[in-house]
Amino acid sequence: MGYEIKLDIFEGPLDLLLYLIRKNEIDIYNIPMAVVTEQYLQHLEVLKSLNLDLAGEYLVMASTLIHIKSRMLLPVEADADENGEEDPRADLVKQLLEYQAFKEAALTLDRRLLLGRDVFKREAWPELEKSGEDEEDLVELNVFELVAAFQRMAVNLRKEDVMEIETEKMSLSDMIHEIMERLGEEKDVSFTDLLGESPTRKRVIYTLLALLELMKIRLIRAFQAGPFGPIRIFPAVEEWNGRPQGDH
Repeated sequence: MGYEIKLDIFEGPLDLLLYLIRKNEIDIYNIPMAVVTEQYLQHLEVLKSLNLDLAGEYLVMASTLIHIKSRMLLPVEADADENGEEDPRADLVKQLLEYQAFKEAALTLDRRLLLGRDVFKREAWPELEKSGEDEEDLVELNVFELVAAFQRMAVNLRKEDVMEIETEKMSLSDMIHEIMERLGEEKDVSFTDLLGESPTRKRVIYTLLALLELMKIRLIRAFQAGPFGPIRIFPAVEEWNGRPQGDH
């Protein structure tokens, strides 16, 4: 690939683990380490394929998961229970529960509108009824769910052993402005509409990176109706004039 983009990942490894636990409907107190470790490493490979700048904590967590998995593969001694030997997953479960509690508290606080930051002249969040979907049927997506959607789409892209001639100059900033301009005109847009009829791998990657960056600076929100339903992008602020509302 003749292009490279690096972005900071703005959701940490514990977020990724919680996403995998929810996705697989796993009991957080009884995590199947083989399944979670394999899927965690797969997600890291996808993030690396996007040339995203992975923080060291993601790699530390990968090592931790592999270590816990290897410990659980060791034979258990007969008197292990009598000696009160701790479950190798105990520390990880404790971290996840603490992180989940803080995250839920942060989300609760985040929903409180703050004058000059989240409050604008009218409702700051998008009206979801526009498309005809029931609001309760729409689930807000996080970074990892968008990456998973990219992974599914990338599998279906044509793989041809031909030399690609660069005919379209593309930059991340251009893609960001293109998305925001479309949202200004159409109010909401689907992920597939952003890609066009015959998306190239380059356009798919740039579109995804632009969406991730816009989510990071809280200019858009992504929703999906059902596990495999179309992904729809909404502006997080009601109007877009080339810069975030509230910036001076």
